[in-house]
Amino acid sequence: MSSLDSAKYPVEFEVNGEKQTIRVRAADILLYTLRDNLGLTGSKSGCDNGDCGACTILVEGFPIKSCLMLTVEVDGKQMTTIEGLRNSPVQNAFVKNQAFQCGYCTPGFIVNCEGLRNKLPHADKETIRVWLESNICRCTSYEEIRNAVKDVFSLEK
Repeated sequence: MSSLDSAKYPVEFEVNGEKQTIRVRAADILLYTLRDNLGLTGSKSGCDNGDCGACTILVEGFPIKSCLMLTVEVDGKQMTTIEGLRNSPVQNAFVKNQAFQCGYCTPGFIVNCEGLRNKLPHADKETIRVWLESNICRCTSYEEIRNAVKDVFSLEK
């Protein structure tokens, strides 16, 4: 192992309203920094290649798959994880519509929908459909998820 492999760099960011400064290797993946260094385990590792969306977080308000981002890339940025969205309208709609089965994908869906709500608060059905294509539910709770999102955007079911 070369000295570059073990070198650590300071990274400062805000997550769920709290400022953090940690030291990470240049190759550290954000998902694992959140889980292993900060104890924010709501974001899950489902595929580690950006296909499933279970690791979705908000970076500067935009949904990002944290398995595809290096921790050093969030230096100076603001992030929100599922832990920072307790009792959000999206989370409450998911509970009301029972939009989950095993729950593994649920944090990613909620965070992604929260990003949509923040960026496009008047999204139509087609925009919502396209936006949600970046997340996968292996238990096939899609109808309940669509109903929850329609509730959030006050669309007819």
